[in-house]
Amino acid sequence: MTGPAEIPVTLSSSSVFPLGTQDVFAMAEDLGYDGVEVMVTHNAWSQDPVKLNRLSEKHGMPIHSIHAPTLLFTQQVWGSAWNKLAKSADLAREVGAEVVVAHPPFRWQGNYASGFAEGIRQIMDATGVLICVENMYPWRAGGREATMYLPHWDPVPEDYDYVIWDFSHAAIAQENSLDAFRSLGERLRHVHLTDGTANGKDEHMLPGDGDQPVAECIEYLGETGWDGAVCVEVGTRKTKYAGEREEMLIYSLEFARHHLAAGAARSASGGDPDHDQDTDQDTVERSPLP
Repeated sequence: MTGPAEIPVTLSSSSVFPLGTQDVFAMAEDLGYDGVEVMVTHNAWSQDPVKLNRLSEKHGMPIHSIHAPTLLFTQQVWGSAWNKLAKSADLAREVGAEVVVAHPPFRWQGNYASGFAEGIRQIMDATGVLICVENMYPWRAGGREATMYLPHWDPVPEDYDYVIWDFSHAAIAQENSLDAFRSLGERLRHVHLTDGTANGKDEHMLPGDGDQPVAECIEYLGETGWDGAVCVEVGTRKTKYAGEREEMLIYSLEFARHHLAAGAARSASGGDPDHDQDTDQDTVERSPLP
């Protein structure tokens, strides 16, 4: 059984947007994170292994994961869908990252979608990098659900070897994340730490501010000796004063470490991770920087 110190808490470059890829390394170092996740975007630094390795070494921040450019706003990055995943896996290997984060195929990517599970296995076999498929959510318009992802937005019942879980996406889909964690078992290899509500918006709130059982889930990871990384992916672009972004990211880091430690402590005392636990999300206070 591993302890909480062995579950790294990393910072996604999307958490510092609109700041650039270069900034996430310095901020992660300053705030005491264990590493970073780089989202590949139009930013040239996010695509260059030489520059990324230089930043990683300079700031002492290992790159734990690469987020492939499979979002709508990165459709023009790296060409075809398969090329995006292959280049992301190559980039991950060159910078020493263990994981590539990928979204499920969009509905208009028919051929890509039909062979998606087998295709990512082939890339994993060729590169030794784990490709984790992220849970998404239904898109609704005019009271109807639009089919945006194939075969589905929910990766739990699909034939994927590895899955990443995002609490904000789970909130939109009105899924119970703790049930999903238990169902996924060892297939769960990466977590985006955030929160949200069932209002149809991808809010990426601070953990504990939404309606997902985030604290319980993070404690479950600590209690079960989970083998993965918790990556903070919260929205900070609407900050209103100097230092607010840092406050939000410090809070998220402390939230993760507190609940990982609580879960590990319960395991050490003989607790049962498969029973619901009462958790206190308010034990991590949001206080201004000194």
